[in-house]
Amino acid sequence: MNPIDFELDRDHVELNQLLKLAGLCGSGGQGKAIVASGEVTVDGQVELRKTCKIHAGQTVRWQGMEIRVIAAR
Repeated sequence: MNPIDFELDRDHVELNQLLKLAGLCGSGGQGKAIVASGEVTVDGQVELRKTCKIHAGQTVRWQGMEIRVIAAR
């Protein structure tokens, strides 16, 4: 699967919201459950904090899908 490039138009986005905004789940609540499952990595490390702040330059992976967070132009 091709990576998803997510343009971040602010300082940060919470991890559970990123999963929703990138289209990997239907709600922030589902995003929280996905993070709690222990299957999400941020820059190669398992991340369990549902509202972890994700910044431009970071990479999030879940079930073979990759979200590259880039600064908005």
